[in-house]
Amino acid sequence: MGWNSDFEQGTINRRDPNPWLALYLDRSLPINEGAKRALLAGHNTWSRRLLLPVVRPLARLSIVLVQLLRIAIPERWNSSKILHRTIYWGLKYFVRPDANYLILRHFNIGTELLQFIADNIDGVEIESTRPLRPRRLEDLLDDTFLIHDLNIYNFVAELSQKLREENREIVPPGQLDFSAISSAEFELDPGEAHFTNVIDLQTAIELYTPLYALFLSDHDFWRASNSLQLDETVSIYIGRLLNDGTALSLVSNRHPMVPHSTLQAGFRLMLHGLDAELLHGYLRNLKAAAAREDVAQQLCVEAGGA
Repeated sequence: MGWNSDFEQGTINRRDPNPWLALYLDRSLPINEGAKRALLAGHNTWSRRLLLPVVRPLARLSIVLVQLLRIAIPERWNSSKILHRTIYWGLKYFVRPDANYLILRHFNIGTELLQFIADNIDGVEIESTRPLRPRRLEDLLDDTFLIHDLNIYNFVAELSQKLREENREIVPPGQLDFSAISSAEFELDPGEAHFTNVIDLQTAIELYTPLYALFLSDHDFWRASNSLQLDETVSIYIGRLLNDGTALSLVSNRHPMVPHSTLQAGFRLMLHGLDAELLHGYLRNLKAAAAREDVAQQLCVEAGGA
């Protein structure tokens, strides 16, 4: 899937190298090529250069004002429906398709990461989560953002409770099951590129964060913000299954036992998206390597039989 960007220039200007081109050429991180291109295309825009420095402090000030309003506004005054309709409307008409593509990818990736963990722990079936597979922007209207946060907490809580009851720990399985991790690209429709769709992903997230504070209860907003730090928890689970510390080294959001301020939620949401992409990319690479190994072993068996 292509995105309008000029960072993929034919030659490197050694006097003034494009930082996004350098990062695009770099392969030190196990990230999907399409996702990396979409992310960097958004970074290389005028909206991120000019709007983001203005939007970020105003957005954080808005969060403070909403928190002060919450002292007077009843806690029951909230509307996830209005929040999701507002997000959908903004994504459809003002946010770049590359950003919408990454948002839709994120929910699919999150579902696959949790399912991978569940599939590789014997005797444990998680019942409290709802798989999210949005393909179009319209699919986000069904409380998708809120359910995504609930899924992570419910998964950690239910899995931990069942392991505690059985006095078990997460251990590497005899044979890893990679069936939850998609090998093919997700079939996503991020919407059309109207002349108004100019806002990059990071700026959009900063703009939407105060809306989270306004249209969710204070408790729901706090929980959603701190769920971002469960990236480390998920990576620890994956690392134990793989018996490999690489997964933990890929995440930037650290453990929620020391929570950050909700004022930093927008920036940490960007880290959350990157963390998920890296964990999924790493597992996808391992799945491909396992498939190649299986093919090689099968060829050896066939050659030995001949």
